[in-house]
Amino acid sequence: MAVNTRGARRLEGPAKLRGSTRFTQDLKPFGLLHVKLVLSQYPSARIAAIDTAEARALPGVAAVITGADLPATSVAGPDKPLAVEKVYYIGQPVAAVLADSEAAALDAASLVSVDYEELTPVVDPFEAMKDSAPQVLEERAEGFDDVSIHGGGGDAEAEPEQKPRNVSAVARRKWGDVAAGLAAAEAVVEGRYSMPGAHQGFIEAHVVQVAPEGDGVAVWSPTQGHRFLRDELAKLLQLPTSAVRVISMPVGGGFGGKVVLLEPLCALLALHVRRPVQLALTRSEEFQVGRPAPASYTDLKLGAKRDGTLTALEVRMVWDNGAATGWHADFAGQLFTRTYQLPAYSYTGYEVSTNKTPVDAYRAPAGTQVFFALEAAIDELAAKIGMDPIQLRLKNARREGERLEDGSRAPIGIAQVLEEAARHPLYTAPREPGTGLGVALGMWPGAHGPAAALCRVEPDGSLTIQIGSVDISGSATGLALVAAAAFGVPVERIAVELGDSSTAPQAPVSGGSAITYSVGPAVHAAAIDARRQLFDAAAEQLEAAPEDLEVADGSVRVKGVPDRTVPIGELAMGGETHPPLLGHGRVRVARASPAFTVHICRVRVDRETGSLRVIGYAAIQDVGHAVNPPEIVGQIQGGATQGLGRALGEQLFYDPAGQLRTGSFLDYELPTVDQVPEIAVQIVEVPSGVEPLGARPVGEPPAVPGPAAVVNAVASATGVRIRQLPIAADQLLS
Repeated sequence: MAVNTRGARRLEGPAKLRGSTRFTQDLKPFGLLHVKLVLSQYPSARIAAIDTAEARALPGVAAVITGADLPATSVAGPDKPLAVEKVYYIGQPVAAVLADSEAAALDAASLVSVDYEELTPVVDPFEAMKDSAPQVLEERAEGFDDVSIHGGGGDAEAEPEQKPRNVSAVARRKWGDVAAGLAAAEAVVEGRYSMPGAHQGFIEAHVVQVAPEGDGVAVWSPTQGHRFLRDELAKLLQLPTSAVRVISMPVGGGFGGKVVLLEPLCALLALHVRRPVQLALTRSEEFQVGRPAPASYTDLKLGAKRDGTLTALEVRMVWDNGAATGWHADFAGQLFTRTYQLPAYSYTGYEVSTNKTPVDAYRAPAGTQVFFALEAAIDELAAKIGMDPIQLRLKNARREGERLEDGSRAPIGIAQVLEEAARHPLYTAPREPGTGLGVALGMWPGAHGPAAALCRVEPDGSLTIQIGSVDISGSATGLALVAAAAFGVPVERIAVELGDSSTAPQAPVSGGSAITYSVGPAVHAAAIDARRQLFDAAAEQLEAAPEDLEVADGSVRVKGVPDRTVPIGELAMGGETHPPLLGHGRVRVARASPAFTVHICRVRVDRETGSLRVIGYAAIQDVGHAVNPPEIVGQIQGGATQGLGRALGEQLFYDPAGQLRTGSFLDYELPTVDQVPEIAVQIVEVPSGVEPLGARPVGEPPAVPGPAAVVNAVASATGVRIRQLPIAADQLLS
């Protein structure tokens, strides 16, 4: 495939900059009712009564609906669209007010009176596992398989076992003799590494609009997977999939947090009142209702010989899932094994439920938590044995051609990114007093799935590429570049079209860095098929064999005979000699292609004030084949910034009563411009072997190693080993 080394900036960018992009909240159909939720004020309580009379009487109010008004569903406990009988966390929706305006709905919501019988909550996951703790979930909620979306797999429990209280699953992995490996080690590092929960921090809070349509519903949502959402709604509503139509709207940031959330409730409300409804969360509601990343607590013990050879790794991990059953634990157990050769390994992960907001995916789910602990321990081990941190990693790195956990022997680029990092100016530059240098390795296994695409040739000679994947990261621009290179026209002549769930081709959910890797080959195949049809149609007119033709300047011409041409557009719609030109591409990418990245961080620390400043940052990442370099750089810089945020201030902090104390952007510390330096990006290309693109995951890996790189830099500057994030000033005071 011809390579466009310059790439292209995002095709939808100008419309967003002009403000002409229509987001979901911009839609205002006739008869629209605005929805405001009444949220629980208690982390655990029984609902004795709900008085809606005063709210119903308010002018402009069309309905006030409680869980008892909705049809029964298979969804259990805290995942019910509206709470019935009991609430499990502060912020759980209890009632919904539907009114002609947002203001009327808000006023009426304040008039709904809920009589609660308060129960004893359990907020700390370690307290939750004690026999004396209250039971958080009486029944296991029926949710969707989010781990498969992000590239994980396998059941969290290989076999049933007796679990501690409030533990929904126990994940175990083991090989070798860990006790013997640790006993034989000449240096051992051990400690508990704590990472709090984190919000995805997207600009656009959750918003959804639903309208009755025939015997079903039409849904407008900034979801990351509109066909997946359609299927989930059809099951919930007990409707055929043809009765549910999902229109994917522009996504104002997703990061794993926008797949399915408010849509089931809004669909039930719309069907109940037979009018269009729109529900838009405020920022404070988003922090209470949205599904954040879980907190994790990792007890880790790592041993090595004096020459740097790792001997054993032992991990015990506790995941705080809030009022959910969770799915990160088994995935984490896999990730610990993906970068280094470990002769002995033992992992136990606990999925713990507490009375807090249920959790779900956030960019590189489980990856950031795993590599914070692992890479901080590797760095401490390097210091103990007096070995260069990168050389220690290189000595133990898994190598290209080794069998991966899924049995494949995909090319892997760990050594290449580590070697580039060792040569990087930020790593080799002399250190100034008061500064420190840190490095961390991260990876992402990559999700993948079957995909299809269409390539329609238009009368003006341009192409329309029809896909089924939602663009949340500039992926549509990369797919346009793939089509342009395959067909032979400039990218400016490509339009990428995402149909609704009833017309769009099959594609994976936009999560787990799956889209370019999975949909790209389908787009390439569709463009090649359309080009073949074009040459077949032009061959007769030009009196030449199809293999002797080429595309140039908007026409098909005979190679070496530039004056024998026919415009592409003249052939597009078909005629007496040939049908319309419509290319088809269908692929099934059978295996993952893991991607690796190294982050280098330099910090300046003032031990008298506890001031910490990141003064230099670099990310070196293997992308397989750089389909669109400018946007790859942007993705890596964005992911690195999110990693810095989790090191420097981001946290969901709950008090002992289960109340979120960082529930606004005043308290939840997203990284500000003065905290984030210019992030230097170096792209490494180790082709994945999955043709025709050879690409690898790009979006997830850069969010993984940042926290470890920062704490390693702090240790270099101060000798203080930080194991609890985010870093606080009092941890740095001398």
